[in-house]
Amino acid sequence: MSAKVNKVVLAYSGGLDTSIIVPWLKQHYGNPEVICYCANIGQDDELSGLEEKAIATGASKCYVEDLREEFVRDFLFPLLQSGAVYERAYLLGTSVARPLIARRQAEIALQEGADALAHGCTGKGNDQVRFELTYMAFAPHLKVIAPWREWNIRSREDALDYAAEHNVPVTATLKSIYSRDRNIWHMSHEGGILEDPWNEPEEAMYTLTTAPEAAPDEPEYVVVGFEQGTPVSVNGKRLEPVELLLTLNDIGAKHGIGRVDLVENRLVGMKSHGVYETPGGTILRVAHQGLEQLTLDRDTLHYKDVIAHRYAELVYYGQWYTPLREALDAFVRVTQRNVTGEARLKLYKGNATLVGRRAAKSLYNPDIASFTMSDSYNQKDAEGFIKIFGLPVKVQALLEGRSGVEG
Repeated sequence: MSAKVNKVVLAYSGGLDTSIIVPWLKQHYGNPEVICYCANIGQDDELSGLEEKAIATGASKCYVEDLREEFVRDFLFPLLQSGAVYERAYLLGTSVARPLIARRQAEIALQEGADALAHGCTGKGNDQVRFELTYMAFAPHLKVIAPWREWNIRSREDALDYAAEHNVPVTATLKSIYSRDRNIWHMSHEGGILEDPWNEPEEAMYTLTTAPEAAPDEPEYVVVGFEQGTPVSVNGKRLEPVELLLTLNDIGAKHGIGRVDLVENRLVGMKSHGVYETPGGTILRVAHQGLEQLTLDRDTLHYKDVIAHRYAELVYYGQWYTPLREALDAFVRVTQRNVTGEARLKLYKGNATLVGRRAAKSLYNPDIASFTMSDSYNQKDAEGFIKIFGLPVKVQALLEGRSGVEG
């Protein structure tokens, strides 16, 4: 038996792993009281009967909280505004959710007077870091128990055997070959045939989006409205954050929008192959970028792209509750002051194409940009600019003897 704990709060999903963790904690940590915590962040169909299942597994109680509004408003929309994308493709759906879940779990543990926190993350994955960095930020004195780093269970078969031995009610079977994570932003898929990155994902694997080949044969246009970088409307109708994202998820899924197949670098050092479905998030990203094209000056836009890369790493690495993230958010908020307007997208067969954008404080001046001559821009001014801008190049050429004059 490991060191005894009196009360532990477990991050609980009701899946196979977290279900068997409840009796395992009791068996190996001196029969503590186990309290389960689950956050509803958009995986609604997985929450039915969750509290009853936790109690039947041996938990004393189970918290199930609806955090969708906070998740969209305080995590997803700031992520969108930052422009963060991990390794060119991943919109960070799982990564950005963990800090919220872990924070509320830690707060419940403090409220309940628990002396330990537990999670079901594997020792190979990124989530263990995301959970535990958040624990450190909010309950650094509590013991952390990570069964996957301790027990001798090594496979799905082992886990099912343990569940049967301890009368744990589970619905998982060996036929469930994929490991999935769902929330209101995305669905991820790992394992199964994806463990060979040469394999094309089978269509039956996808759960949110229509295959582009089977999507409607006519394109659909959607207009997304923003106020200071925050999405506020779809096709002219103002919507609350959760309703807005759900609406775009439905529209995007119908047209096969947001599928990504990626071999990514995990924080722990290995590469992994995953497939993501992010229909509404993909639409929002394209629309938001379209408005920023109009409203951000060149230097700010280019530097924001630099910040976006670091922001994506920070989120992926679980460093949400850090001074750096707060500082980057402050920068991003300033950049969003004029990002108010609308972007129009054409959705067709898996593609979300920006086809229009307008903003009250647009920096785009048709009179200056037009190929038609006007008094707003004197083209002769370019001559002096080019001479000054190219002076370092000219000096280097002269130094290297490329003046065209024999020495």
